[in-house]
Amino acid sequence: MTELGKMATLLIYITCCQYIMTYKLNDKQYSLAAKKEASDRYDYFIKKVCNFEEIWSLRSDEGWVELSDSDGEICLPIWPHPDFAKEWATEDWQDCTPAVIKLDVWLERWTQGLENDNTLLVVFPVGEDEGLIQTPEELHNDLLSALN
Repeated sequence: MTELGKMATLLIYITCCQYIMTYKLNDKQYSLAAKKEASDRYDYFIKKVCNFEEIWSLRSDEGWVELSDSDGEICLPIWPHPDFAKEWATEDWQDCTPAVIKLDVWLERWTQGLENDNTLLVVFPVGEDEGLIQTPEELHNDLLSALN
């Protein structure tokens, strides 16, 4: 592999797959956010994503984690910080790691792609509480409203 190819691979790895630089979240902040009701966690998610321009999910060598809701709909779980995502990397997902999607990339590409795939979003699930289920378009609109 050429040096340019190595640099490109490293850049993709750093920006797409691993959390090297994100905001700090202490134990108290984590606990307070995790204890919120699903609708309050959604508001927290919107605020943090807009402030830090990052959306987090779980990824393995096989791709992004997906789950099914009670109606059998395919859903992508997303979080505002890698520490929350990491808590879900257990059992069947123990080989997964938190992976970042930059907000501009999410707004430009992911919303439409998820809509085309009929994939819903599980926003900020914690423990046994799956969080709010939103369409990609609903989340997109809420993010744009918060950014303006």
